[in-house]
Amino acid sequence: MTDHFSSKFLKHIEFIAYFVAGWSFIVLFLEPIFILLANYQQVEIVTALANLLLLSLTILNRMFAQKKEQRIMILVDTGMLVLGGILMFYQAKFVIFFLLIRQSYFILQYLLFRAFEGKLYKILTDNPPISLMVSFASVIVVGTVLLMLPAASVVNRVTPPVDALFTATSATCVTGLIVFDTGSYFSLFGQLVILLLIQIGGLGIMTISTAFALIMGQRLTLKIENVMYSVMGENHQLDVFKLLKVVVLVTAIIELVGAILLFFVFSQKMNPAEAMYSSIFHSISAFCNAGFSLFSDSFTGFVDNPLLNITITLLILLGGIGFAVMIDLYRYVIGEDKVRKLNLHSKIVLCTSGLLLLIGFIGFYWAEYNGSMQGFSISRRILSSWFQSVTTRTAGFNTIDFSIINPATVLVCLGLMFIGASPGSTGGGVKTTTFAVLMISVISMLRGRRELTLFNRKISLSNHREATSLIMLAGMIIFLVVFLLLIVEGKAFSKVVFEAISAFGTVGLSMGITPHLSSVGKLLITLLMYIGRIGPLTMIYALSLRKVQPRISFAEEKIAIG
Repeated sequence: MTDHFSSKFLKHIEFIAYFVAGWSFIVLFLEPIFILLANYQQVEIVTALANLLLLSLTILNRMFAQKKEQRIMILVDTGMLVLGGILMFYQAKFVIFFLLIRQSYFILQYLLFRAFEGKLYKILTDNPPISLMVSFASVIVVGTVLLMLPAASVVNRVTPPVDALFTATSATCVTGLIVFDTGSYFSLFGQLVILLLIQIGGLGIMTISTAFALIMGQRLTLKIENVMYSVMGENHQLDVFKLLKVVVLVTAIIELVGAILLFFVFSQKMNPAEAMYSSIFHSISAFCNAGFSLFSDSFTGFVDNPLLNITITLLILLGGIGFAVMIDLYRYVIGEDKVRKLNLHSKIVLCTSGLLLLIGFIGFYWAEYNGSMQGFSISRRILSSWFQSVTTRTAGFNTIDFSIINPATVLVCLGLMFIGASPGSTGGGVKTTTFAVLMISVISMLRGRRELTLFNRKISLSNHREATSLIMLAGMIIFLVVFLLLIVEGKAFSKVVFEAISAFGTVGLSMGITPHLSSVGKLLITLLMYIGRIGPLTMIYALSLRKVQPRISFAEEKIAIG
């Protein structure tokens, strides 16, 4: 009887919570109208208190239900209630936003697992590529709406939809291209939205959504598990739940250590509160290879600061090599289940990354010696070349002015940005392993070998086929977008190509044309960032119609090549 009453009472609370969530969204979004019609501060306070009251009733109801599966939710809700109460003393608007996230979580849970008998969840899990695309698009849409809120800007006005969409996509796809200066245009609320989008995009939508499904007690299909392993680049030695725990734990530890080190840098120029916030923001942005900075000139003001240069580049490198490589390195060095040698994937990633870093360092040092680095000391030139070599791959920070770099440097940047980071990482590009497979293919052909081998291991022909297809697809997509941008924008060829490849590689570097793009140009770059993050192959797999192919083998005939 008690369980029946508790279940019925919870349903009523949920119904009211959905109504309050809608009202909360209206209060946040239509602030200018409320200011004209009523005392907006009082409306904020009443709305925030209504949210806290509903959350309190939900907690009490779950406690009376005394179900084991409810205990975790009770702890989570209690933590949110306490934090919401603390925020109430700061600003009611943050309480509304904070609890609106929680309500959106339960609305999403209802839509996925309960509405229409859970058919939506089944459709998504049956086609993981579509699930990945829809998940990214959904997060971008939510981020766009939140960034359009007047509270998200310093001037307290609605951000134009195209600009909000561009920023939300850039943050979710961990790119870093901006149409507004993050530190001066967006308020603390807007910056926190951007930071949340960066963290979600950096960890990966599949990671977040899989964790969400596990928390909600859903069983993962074999397809979803395989996608998780492919996204993380991990073999099946760890089950999905342990893999998720490792990913979240590693991310938290690295970002925390990075924030502590950066605090020592920023505390020399800021008060402790500002230094702490800037440290956390830039640590997350660097590890996720996002490139968003609170400083209008990125890190050009810290060009000769060794601690910042080393910390930021290490965060970028750790985020860019991929979680699978980090796990493999941990097992190889200090892990309890210590392995005797690294697997082939890790060896290829580490060797290719090292080679690209060396090429980038030499290229920047040589090409910019009498260019943007003219007058620099030797130590500053070394730090600058190292920083740009690391960040150009996918991160998008800079310590020199990219609007005045030499054409030779632009060429080096285009190559590094196109290749990007490694599979299962927080970065973009066609990936280091794709580049490595193509290079091994060329070397094998020059040596007259039919098989692709490296480190006494044979690489499958399916990997070669995927690598070739990925490079071809990426080239075609970039060619088409550059063609359209040149027609629409009428800007210099080198700057347009640089912008397009930076967007596709989710790098975020620009030669200064991003804020001056037309609405059509911004939408094209937005599309390129989205495709670059999910991957061209994922998009093709999602959109292609998979049919059972008849097993017919045709006669082989050779054609002339080259």
